[in-house]
Parts: sequence; C-alpha cells; structure tokens
Amino acid sequence: ADAKDHDDAVHAAPDDDPDNPGGHVVTVAIADVAAYVRPGSALDREALERGNSVYFPDRVVPMLPERISNDLCSLRGGEDRPALAVRLVLKADGSKKSHSSHRIPMRSAAKLSYQQAQAAIDGKPDDTTGPIRDTILMPLWAAYGVASRARDARQPLDLDLPERKLILKPDGAVDRVVVPERLAAHKLIEEFMILAN
Repeated sequence: ADAKDHDDAVHAAPDDDPDNPGGHVVTVAIADVAAYVRPGSALDREALERGNSVYFPDRVVPMLPERISNDLCSLRGGEDRPALAVRLVLKADGSKKSHSSHRIPMRSAAKLSYQQAQAAIDGKPDDTTGPIRDTILMPLWAAYGVASRARDARQPLDLDLPERKLILKPDGAVDRVVVPERLAAHKLIEEFMILAN
C-alpha cells in the first residue's frame, strides 16, 4: 500500500491453444523508460551517473526525474503506457513451453496493493478488486498455482527472508521495526518476476 513506484504489472489467462490443454499465458510488463529517455541524452547521462533509485524509509531519491519515474513510467490503472513485456506460455505442469519479448502499449486494469489482491482472492473484494476478481485475479492465481508447483518440483534454494520495515517518528528517528505479513500475493509477483528474468 505504501509502495514508492508502480512500474510493473502482470496478467494471466488460460491458453486457448488446443495443443496446450490446461496451460496458461502469463504476461509480465515493466514500464518502458526508453520511450522517454533517449540514449546519450542528458537524462540518460544523469541516470547512468546515479545508477539506480535509492529507497529510504521516508523518501526516494529517484534515478530519473519525478515526472518520469512517478508519472509517465507508472503503470496506472486505466491509463495507456508504453511497456516492455515478456509473454510466457506455461504448460499444465507449470513448465515453460515458450516465451517472447515485446514492446507494447498497455493499460493496467488496476493498481492494487498486495493486501487488496490477497483479500479479494480470500473472498473479501473491495470496490476496486470486486469487478476484476474473476476475470483478472483468479486467472493470475491459477497460473501462479501451476508455476509454483513446477518450482517446487525443481527444488530451488528458497530463501524466505522476512522484509523489515522501519517506522519513523515525526522527527525522522526510528520508532520501531516491523515485519509485514508475507502473503501469497507477494509470492505470486516474485514467481512471475523470476520467470520473466
């Protein structure tokens, strides 16, 4: 809910290819910064100098100007945005059948927090998730289910390290450290990002 940027999106649907019964098509998209930052431009040189955005508990020092990082390259619900996407075709057993990369215009169905998505899947949708629960969220969970079974079969190293979040006092001093609940929604995004990579 307090994420600093919203530059990626996921989508899944059952594969309608009769040669892939029970399969899924998963799309993982990330904002296409190159649509706004040309190679060799002043913005490109400054971004190269900075290397990456830096995230602090109470603020972000962005690699790119805020207009680009928080607006143009934010995949906002209902707004067309340029994106880079990986289209993954999964078999019913969760193994990858094929993949392809695309430069696309995309329109995110909604900007959701992990908690919102999880609540909808758990049968407690809100005004945002209710209309997309069956058409967007349930197909994502179905694709995640087969992908996670394939991952479990591979028996990868699973470092389930809890996130720690610093809660600051008004003066900027640390008040406390909390460990947010780790939801299946977090694991879904992680699984699809790993598959895309």
